Amino acid sequence: MSNRAAILTRHLAPEPAAATSGFKVAVLGAAGGIGQPLSLLLKSSSRVSQLNLYDVANVVGVAADLSHISSATRVTGFGKDSLAEALTGCDLVIIPAGVPRKPGMTRDDLFNINAGIVATLADGVAKNCPKAVVNIISNPVNSTVPIFAEVMKKHGVYDPRKILGVTQLDVVRSREFIGALKHVEPASISLPVIGGHAGATILPLLSRVSPANITFTDAELKALTPRIQSAGTEVVEAKAGGGSATLSMACLLYTSDAADEEDSVDLGGRRIIKKKKRRKREYSA
Repeated sequence: MSNRAAILTRHLAPEPAAATSGFKVAVLGAAGGIGQPLSLLLKSSSRVSQLNLYDVANVVGVAADLSHISSATRVTGFGKDSLAEALTGCDLVIIPAGVPRKPGMTRDDLFNINAGIVATLADGVAKNCPKAVVNIISNPVNSTVPIFAEVMKKHGVYDPRKILGVTQLDVVRSREFIGALKHVEPASISLPVIGGHAGATILPLLSRVSPANITFTDAELKALTPRIQSAGTEVVEAKAGGGSATLSMACLLYTSDAADEEDSVDLGGRRIIKKKKRRKREYSA
Protein backbone atom coordinates (compact mmCIF):
# COMPACT_ATOMS: atom_id res chain seq x y z
CA MET A 1 0.00 0.00 0.00
CA SER A 2 1.37 3.41 -0.94
CA ASN A 3 2.00 6.04 1.72
CA ARG A 4 -0.81 8.19 0.29
CA ALA A 5 -3.23 5.23 0.40
CA ALA A 6 -2.26 4.47 4.01
CA ILE A 7 -2.94 8.07 5.05
CA LEU A 8 -6.32 7.98 3.32
CA THR A 9 -7.21 4.69 4.98
CA ARG A 10 -6.35 6.04 8.46
CA HIS A 11 -8.47 9.11 7.76
CA LEU A 12 -11.52 7.11 6.68
CA ALA A 13 -11.15 4.42 9.36
CA PRO A 14 -9.15 5.90 12.25
CA GLU A 15 -7.76 3.86 15.12
CA PRO A 16 -10.22 3.79 18.05
CA ALA A 17 -9.44 6.42 20.64
CA ALA A 18 -8.26 5.26 24.05
CA ALA A 19 -11.13 4.78 26.46
CA THR A 20 -11.76 7.81 28.62
CA SER A 21 -10.82 7.06 32.20
CA GLY A 22 -13.46 7.72 34.78
CA PHE A 23 -15.38 6.21 37.65
CA LYS A 24 -17.95 3.48 37.42
CA VAL A 25 -20.88 4.57 39.58
CA ALA A 26 -24.04 2.75 40.63
CA VAL A 27 -27.17 4.48 41.91
CA LEU A 28 -29.38 2.03 43.82
CA GLY A 29 -32.90 3.40 43.89
CA ALA A 30 -32.36 5.35 40.68
CA ALA A 31 -36.04 5.66 39.74
CA GLY A 32 -37.01 7.45 42.96
CA GLY A 33 -37.29 11.07 44.00
CA ILE A 34 -33.59 11.46 44.79
CA GLY A 35 -32.32 8.86 42.35
CA GLN A 36 -33.66 10.50 39.19
CA PRO A 37 -32.30 14.04 39.62
CA LEU A 38 -29.05 12.66 41.04
CA SER A 39 -28.63 10.38 38.03
CA LEU A 40 -29.32 13.33 35.73
CA LEU A 41 -26.51 15.30 37.35
CA LEU A 42 -24.12 12.34 37.31
CA LYS A 43 -24.79 11.83 33.59
CA SER A 44 -23.26 15.24 32.94
CA SER A 45 -20.16 14.63 35.07
CA SER A 46 -16.86 14.26 33.24
CA ARG A 47 -15.61 12.12 36.12
CA VAL A 48 -18.16 9.35 35.53
CA SER A 49 -17.52 7.03 32.60
CA GLN A 50 -20.19 4.42 33.39
CA LEU A 51 -23.44 5.05 35.27
CA ASN A 52 -25.41 1.99 36.36
CA LEU A 53 -28.98 2.65 37.45
CA TYR A 54 -30.72 0.03 39.61
CA ASP A 55 -34.23 -0.10 40.97
CA VAL A 56 -37.06 -2.57 41.45
CA ALA A 57 -39.32 -0.79 38.93
CA ASN A 58 -39.33 1.81 36.14
CA VAL A 59 -35.56 2.13 36.00
CA VAL A 60 -35.17 0.99 32.38
CA GLY A 61 -37.22 3.98 31.24
CA VAL A 62 -35.16 6.36 33.38
CA ALA A 63 -31.96 4.95 31.88
CA ALA A 64 -33.32 5.24 28.36
CA ASP A 65 -34.29 8.86 28.94
CA LEU A 66 -30.89 9.80 30.39
CA SER A 67 -29.02 7.94 27.66
CA HIS A 68 -30.26 10.51 25.13
CA ILE A 69 -28.32 13.31 26.84
CA SER A 70 -25.11 14.05 24.96
CA SER A 71 -22.21 13.35 27.31
CA ALA A 72 -19.38 10.84 27.53
CA THR A 73 -21.03 9.00 30.41
CA ARG A 74 -22.62 5.71 29.39
CA VAL A 75 -25.87 4.76 31.14
CA THR A 76 -27.32 1.30 31.72
CA GLY A 77 -30.51 0.38 33.55
CA PHE A 78 -30.79 -2.74 35.72
CA GLY A 79 -34.05 -4.17 37.04
CA LYS A 80 -34.99 -6.01 40.22
CA ASP A 81 -33.14 -9.25 39.43
CA SER A 82 -29.93 -7.64 38.15
CA LEU A 83 -28.36 -6.20 41.31
CA ALA A 84 -25.12 -8.17 40.89
CA GLU A 85 -24.69 -6.96 37.31
CA ALA A 86 -25.36 -3.37 38.34
CA LEU A 87 -22.69 -3.49 41.06
CA THR A 88 -19.89 -5.48 39.45
CA GLY A 89 -16.70 -3.43 39.29
CA CYS A 90 -18.17 -0.20 40.65
CA ASP A 91 -15.94 2.41 42.28
CA LEU A 92 -18.79 4.31 43.94
CA VAL A 93 -22.23 3.17 45.07
CA ILE A 94 -24.89 5.70 46.07
CA ILE A 95 -27.96 4.37 47.88
CA PRO A 96 -31.12 6.51 47.96
CA ALA A 97 -33.28 3.35 47.86
CA GLY A 98 -36.22 2.90 50.22
CA VAL A 99 -39.49 4.57 51.07
CA PRO A 100 -39.59 8.31 51.80
CA ARG A 101 -41.13 9.91 54.84
CA LYS A 102 -44.73 11.04 54.83
CA PRO A 103 -46.41 13.62 57.05
CA GLY A 104 -46.57 12.41 60.65
CA MET A 105 -43.71 9.95 60.19
CA THR A 106 -40.31 10.20 61.81
CA ARG A 107 -37.17 8.78 60.25
CA ASP A 108 -37.34 5.97 62.78
CA ASP A 109 -40.75 4.96 61.40
CA LEU A 110 -38.96 3.98 58.19
CA PHE A 111 -36.67 1.51 59.94
CA ASN A 112 -38.72 -1.66 59.48
CA ILE A 113 -38.87 -1.18 55.70
CA ASN A 114 -35.61 0.50 54.82
CA ALA A 115 -33.40 -1.57 57.11
CA GLY A 116 -34.19 -4.70 55.12
CA ILE A 117 -33.63 -2.94 51.81
CA VAL A 118 -30.24 -1.61 52.89
CA ALA A 119 -29.18 -5.01 54.23
CA THR A 120 -30.00 -6.63 50.88
CA LEU A 121 -28.07 -3.98 48.97
CA ALA A 122 -25.11 -4.29 51.35
CA ASP A 123 -24.99 -8.00 50.63
CA GLY A 124 -24.80 -7.19 46.92
CA VAL A 125 -22.00 -4.68 47.43
CA ALA A 126 -20.02 -7.11 49.59
CA LYS A 127 -20.19 -9.78 46.89
CA ASN A 128 -19.70 -7.67 43.77
CA CYS A 129 -17.74 -4.49 44.59
CA PRO A 130 -16.41 -4.79 48.15
CA LYS A 131 -13.80 -2.06 47.62
CA ALA A 132 -16.28 0.57 46.44
CA VAL A 133 -16.97 3.74 48.38
CA VAL A 134 -20.60 3.66 49.52
CA ASN A 135 -22.80 6.71 50.20
CA ILE A 136 -25.94 5.81 52.16
CA ILE A 137 -28.89 8.18 51.96
CA SER A 138 -31.66 5.78 52.99
CA ASN A 139 -33.26 6.84 56.26
CA PRO A 140 -32.92 6.44 59.15
CA VAL A 141 -29.23 7.04 58.40
CA ASN A 142 -28.40 6.69 62.10
CA SER A 143 -29.44 3.03 61.76
CA THR A 144 -28.86 2.13 58.12
CA VAL A 145 -25.13 2.92 58.26
CA PRO A 146 -24.47 0.46 61.13
CA ILE A 147 -26.63 -2.16 59.40
CA PHE A 148 -24.61 -1.80 56.22
CA ALA A 149 -21.38 -2.02 58.21
CA GLU A 150 -22.45 -5.22 59.96
CA VAL A 151 -23.28 -6.92 56.66
CA MET A 152 -19.86 -5.98 55.30
CA LYS A 153 -18.24 -7.37 58.47
CA LYS A 154 -20.16 -10.61 58.00
CA HIS A 155 -18.57 -11.00 54.58
CA GLY A 156 -15.12 -10.02 55.86
CA VAL A 157 -14.83 -6.94 53.66
CA TYR A 158 -15.59 -4.13 56.13
CA ASP A 159 -13.61 -0.92 55.63
CA PRO A 160 -14.91 1.96 57.81
CA ARG A 161 -13.23 4.52 55.56
CA LYS A 162 -15.54 3.61 52.69
CA ILE A 163 -19.00 3.51 54.30
CA LEU A 164 -20.48 6.98 54.54
CA GLY A 165 -23.89 8.10 55.71
CA VAL A 166 -24.90 11.26 53.89
CA THR A 167 -25.77 13.90 56.48
CA GLN A 168 -24.27 16.91 54.73
CA LEU A 169 -27.74 18.26 54.02
CA ASP A 170 -27.83 19.43 57.66
CA VAL A 171 -24.76 21.58 56.96
CA VAL A 172 -26.18 22.95 53.72
CA ARG A 173 -29.47 23.83 55.40
CA SER A 174 -27.68 25.51 58.29
CA ARG A 175 -25.68 27.69 55.93
CA GLU A 176 -28.76 28.62 53.91
CA PHE A 177 -30.87 29.50 56.96
CA ILE A 178 -28.10 31.59 58.52
CA GLY A 179 -27.35 33.30 55.22
CA ALA A 180 -30.99 34.26 54.75
CA LEU A 181 -31.28 35.46 58.34
CA LYS A 182 -28.11 37.54 58.29
CA HIS A 183 -28.16 38.59 54.62
CA VAL A 184 -24.85 36.83 54.00
CA GLU A 185 -23.85 34.67 51.01
CA PRO A 186 -24.39 31.08 52.26
CA ALA A 187 -21.29 29.83 50.43
CA SER A 188 -19.13 32.07 52.64
CA ILE A 189 -20.47 30.54 55.86
CA SER A 190 -18.72 27.74 57.73
CA LEU A 191 -20.59 25.82 60.41
CA PRO A 192 -19.89 22.34 61.83
CA VAL A 193 -22.86 20.08 62.51
CA ILE A 194 -22.27 17.05 64.72
CA GLY A 195 -24.38 14.21 66.06
CA GLY A 196 -26.77 12.17 63.97
CA HIS A 197 -29.33 12.81 61.24
CA ALA A 198 -32.64 12.71 63.04
CA GLY A 199 -34.35 15.47 64.99
CA ALA A 200 -32.67 16.27 68.28
CA THR A 201 -29.55 14.27 67.34
CA ILE A 202 -28.68 17.00 64.78
CA LEU A 203 -26.46 19.47 66.64
CA PRO A 204 -25.40 22.63 64.77
CA LEU A 205 -22.52 24.31 66.62
CA LEU A 206 -23.70 27.87 66.16
CA SER A 207 -21.02 29.16 68.52
CA ARG A 208 -18.41 28.08 65.92
CA VAL A 209 -19.95 29.81 62.92
CA SER A 210 -17.66 31.85 60.72
CA PRO A 211 -17.06 34.55 59.57
CA ALA A 212 -16.62 35.63 63.16
CA ASN A 213 -18.69 38.80 62.66
CA ILE A 214 -21.87 36.68 62.43
CA THR A 215 -23.58 36.83 65.81
CA PHE A 216 -27.02 35.81 67.02
CA THR A 217 -29.47 37.20 69.51
CA ASP A 218 -30.95 34.85 72.10
CA ALA A 219 -34.19 34.79 70.13
CA GLU A 220 -32.36 33.86 66.92
CA LEU A 221 -30.47 31.06 68.65
CA LYS A 222 -33.67 29.73 70.14
CA ALA A 223 -35.30 29.59 66.70
CA LEU A 224 -32.36 28.44 64.55
CA THR A 225 -31.48 25.14 66.20
CA PRO A 226 -35.03 23.70 66.13
CA ARG A 227 -35.48 24.81 62.53
CA ILE A 228 -32.28 23.10 61.43
CA GLN A 229 -33.27 19.96 63.34
CA SER A 230 -36.76 19.86 61.85
CA ALA A 231 -35.91 21.05 58.33
CA GLY A 232 -36.57 17.63 56.81
CA THR A 233 -40.00 17.53 58.43
CA GLU A 234 -40.67 21.03 57.06
CA VAL A 235 -40.19 19.70 53.51
CA VAL A 236 -42.21 16.53 54.13
CA GLU A 237 -45.17 18.55 55.42
CA ALA A 238 -44.89 21.11 52.62
CA LYS A 239 -45.06 18.33 50.02
CA ALA A 240 -48.16 16.99 51.78
CA GLY A 241 -47.47 13.33 51.17
CA GLY A 242 -45.71 13.87 47.86
CA GLY A 243 -42.27 12.93 49.14
CA SER A 244 -39.39 14.24 51.20
CA ALA A 245 -36.27 16.33 50.55
CA THR A 246 -35.20 15.00 47.16
CA LEU A 247 -33.94 17.85 44.99
CA SER A 248 -31.74 19.44 47.67
CA MET A 249 -30.25 16.04 48.56
CA ALA A 250 -29.54 15.15 44.93
CA CYS A 251 -27.92 18.52 44.30
CA LEU A 252 -25.61 18.44 47.30
CA LEU A 253 -24.48 14.90 46.48
CA TYR A 254 -23.35 16.04 43.05
CA THR A 255 -21.93 19.52 43.50
CA SER A 256 -18.42 19.78 44.87
CA ASP A 257 -19.08 23.27 46.17
CA ALA A 258 -22.12 22.26 48.21
CA ALA A 259 -19.87 21.21 51.08
CA ASP A 260 -18.43 23.78 53.40
CA GLU A 261 -14.81 24.02 54.40
CA GLU A 262 -16.16 21.90 57.23
CA ASP A 263 -18.31 19.01 56.09
CA SER A 264 -20.06 16.23 57.94
CA VAL A 265 -21.01 12.63 57.36
CA ASP A 266 -21.84 9.59 59.45
CA LEU A 267 -19.12 6.95 59.54
CA GLY A 268 -19.98 3.71 61.27
CA GLY A 269 -22.61 5.52 63.31
CA ARG A 270 -20.37 8.49 64.22
CA ARG A 271 -20.53 11.99 62.80
CA ILE A 272 -17.27 13.08 61.19
CA ILE A 273 -16.23 16.66 60.66
CA LYS A 274 -13.84 16.79 57.72
CA LYS A 275 -11.79 19.97 57.55
CA LYS A 276 -10.88 20.16 53.91
CA LYS A 277 -8.13 22.74 54.01
CA ARG A 278 -6.19 20.77 56.61
CA ARG A 279 -6.69 17.47 54.78
CA LYS A 280 -7.38 15.58 57.98
CA ARG A 281 -10.39 14.29 59.87
CA GLU A 282 -11.64 15.01 63.33
CA TYR A 283 -14.04 12.60 64.93
CA SER A 284 -16.91 13.68 67.14
CA ALA A 285 -19.24 11.47 69.09
